[in-house]
Amino acid sequence: MDASCELVKRVLPATVNLHVQVAPNHPSRLALGDERMGSGCLIDPRGYVLTVNYVVLGARSIRVSLHDGRSFRGTIAAQDFDAGLAVVRINGSKLRALQVGSSRHLSLGQPVFIVASTSEKERRVAGGCVTYLGEFDAYWEYMLDRCIKTTAFNPGFGGGPLLDLKGQVVGVVSLNLSEMAKFSMAIPAEMFENHRDELLQHGRVVSRRCRAWVGFFPNQTEEGVVVSGLVPEGPAASCGIKEGDVILAVDFQSVGTRQDLYSSLWRKRAGERVAFTIKRGSEKEVVEVASGDRAEFYK
Repeated sequence: MDASCELVKRVLPATVNLHVQVAPNHPSRLALGDERMGSGCLIDPRGYVLTVNYVVLGARSIRVSLHDGRSFRGTIAAQDFDAGLAVVRINGSKLRALQVGSSRHLSLGQPVFIVASTSEKERRVAGGCVTYLGEFDAYWEYMLDRCIKTTAFNPGFGGGPLLDLKGQVVGVVSLNLSEMAKFSMAIPAEMFENHRDELLQHGRVVSRRCRAWVGFFPNQTEEGVVVSGLVPEGPAASCGIKEGDVILAVDFQSVGTRQDLYSSLWRKRAGERVAFTIKRGSEKEVVEVASGDRAEFYK
C-alpha cells in the first residue's frame, strides 16, 4: 500500500463504526435487514459523520463508535437519495475531522486507500489505484454521472472514506464489485461537498428538483430492460407494473437501456404520472404510474 503508516494513523481517529437498528415495519427491512453495520468518517468537528444512505435507511437507533473507544448516540442529519449519501450527527467533544476534497483531480492509476470498520474499535485499511472514472447505473433506480472504481477492495463495512495520499476524502465507498474483478465503487466526495450547506441546514438538497421514483428494479437483459422486482406497496406495484414486464418506452419514447430508462423517467418530477409501454408475455400495453418521492416513502 502506498499510504504511509503516519498518514493512516492520522486518519484513523476520524473513522467510525455505525451500528443501526431499523424499525420492524420499515419498507427497506426486507431488502437490507433490520440490523446493519457500516463505516463512516467525521467530516466536521461539530460531529457530522459522512456515510452511505443504505446503512442508515429507516434507522430506529444509531450507535456511532470512534476508534478511541468512545461511543455516541447518532441521529440522521441529512439524506441524499440521488447520490446515495447520508450524514449522521453525534454530540461529542475533541472530535477530529477529515477534509473533504474532490475526485476531480484523480486520474487513472492514481493510488488511493480505504479505511473501513469491522467492529466498534477495529479498522482495516486497503490500498489500490483508480481504474475507472465515469458513469455508473444500478437496478435500484440509481445512476451517477461519475463514480470511482478502484482496485482497493473494501476491507470492512460500507460507507468508509476513500482517500488520496494527502489524506483527503475523495469518495465514499459504497459497493464491492466482484463479479468480474476485485474492485470497489465509491461515490465522489464532491457529491456531498457541493451541497454541504443545504444538506446540513435542510437535511436534503432543496435546490435540486425532486425527481420521479416508481419503486422497481430494472435489469438489462438480451430481451431489453426487464422488471426483476418491485418495492412492496411502491408506486409501480400499486399501479399494475409486474415482475417480468419488459419496459419498451417511457411516455411513448423508446428506451433500449437502463440508462435510457432512468434519463426518461427523471424528466418527470415526483408526483407526476408516467406512462410505461410494456411487453407482458406476447402482449403490449401502457401502464400509467403515479410516481412518488423516494425520500418521503422511506421516511
